[in-house]
Amino acid sequence: MKTLYKIAFVITIIFLSACDDIIDVELPIGEPVLVVDAWLNDKPEDQFILLTTTIPYFDDSLQPEVSGAVITVSDSEGNNYDFIEQQDGRYRWSPSVLQPKLGNVGSTFQLSIDVNGNQYSSSTYMGGVPKIDSISLTFEKGNSFFDDYYLAEFWADDLIGEGDAYWIKTNKNGVAINKPSEISLAFDAGYSEGSNVDGITFIQPIRQSINPFEEDEEGRFLSPYVPGDTVYVEIHSVSIDAFSFLNELIITTNRPGGFGELFAQPLSNLPTNISNNNATIENDVVGFFNVASVSGLGQRFQ
Repeated sequence: MKTLYKIAFVITIIFLSACDDIIDVELPIGEPVLVVDAWLNDKPEDQFILLTTTIPYFDDSLQPEVSGAVITVSDSEGNNYDFIEQQDGRYRWSPSVLQPKLGNVGSTFQLSIDVNGNQYSSSTYMGGVPKIDSISLTFEKGNSFFDDYYLAEFWADDLIGEGDAYWIKTNKNGVAINKPSEISLAFDAGYSEGSNVDGITFIQPIRQSINPFEEDEEGRFLSPYVPGDTVYVEIHSVSIDAFSFLNELIITTNRPGGFGELFAQPLSNLPTNISNNNATIENDVVGFFNVASVSGLGQRFQ
């Protein structure tokens, strides 16, 4: 038995020593790829599409902007929305009297980008979103890990009819809660397709996903909210493809670190719904195109 302990101890020391070695990895530098950030919505405000290019993995500089593109979004109702370059790589469409918002629920949308001699395209649809009825704040008694704390919860019912996907976005005191681990998605009233939770109130973990959990210097969890805080919650519709994209985004960016990286999914480009119309050119674009309907509600806790 002592021999087994000694062998285990030696193996552990070797393993831990090996973890201290620094390995310099030389990665091949590939051709830059177009990056399209086209997450649009029907809120009556300016909408933006961002164009950049990829950079090498170990390059800490900002991604280069792509200028000179001609970008148009059209919908199945015959409307065209021209995105005009505001500054390098940033293209804007502004609402007007004739076009107070971008499209309507149930419409399909086409994205067209002409840049650097290439034409890129994509299509998506705008699903509906339920109204947020209310946001509540509940006092919870603390324990050995928590002091007394308050939990916020939004209340809404999934739309009747299977296949609705949502992205729940939250702002606390005017600051977006948007860390990779805080991205909140719902499929119907649950987490995933096939959960058989259509048309009911969102399940509790989704309703309470608007709570940002942080720790103090001693490692104790802080109350997500306290009286006087404000919270604003929005539900954005996303296509099924966008729902899958965002799930992959969470897996790719919310890295466990340390030993857990040995079992984490390898880094890779996320799937895209944008393609080059030149069929002979492949894998020269990443990013995503989605047009969302939005419902929102704010609350100040007393």
